[in-house]
Amino acid sequence: MMDIVQQLRKDAGESWIPRVYAEKIRPLRTRSFEMEIPERENSPAIFKTLLGVELKVGRRRFACPNFDTARYLAVFAQIGCREVAIPYDITQIPPLAEVLEATLLDLMGDLNSATASLSPQMRGRIRAKLFREMRSEIKSIGAGEMMPLFNSSTRQRDN
Repeated sequence: MMDIVQQLRKDAGESWIPRVYAEKIRPLRTRSFEMEIPERENSPAIFKTLLGVELKVGRRRFACPNFDTARYLAVFAQIGCREVAIPYDITQIPPLAEVLEATLLDLMGDLNSATASLSPQMRGRIRAKLFREMRSEIKSIGAGEMMPLFNSSTRQRDN
């Protein structure tokens, strides 16, 4: 079981989700976002409502400012991360959401092919172990501050 998870991690290389999070998301100016969801694999759904876009995880709904933010958060919700960093600059979210979704899709395809000959129970255990490992790594990287620091002065002229 450990061998398959470690092999998947090794095969993912640069596109391992915690690595993408650490190298491409955390260096940016970010704010933390907390979701009260179970720390396990979830099945998030995105809804367009009259009031905007919502991300639904289990029975909880989270209002999102736009569809791309919901896509971005859905990846972390599926992994079961309760607290993540969101780029403060909303123009950076769509490409990151695309990378994260593609990475997760590739990882699930690799997992399915690597565990095709195993029993459904063993496949479930390996999948849970994979998600647990990604979740713990993202948690150890951290979500940062609730609001980013703006170190620019608001004074318009020097006296």
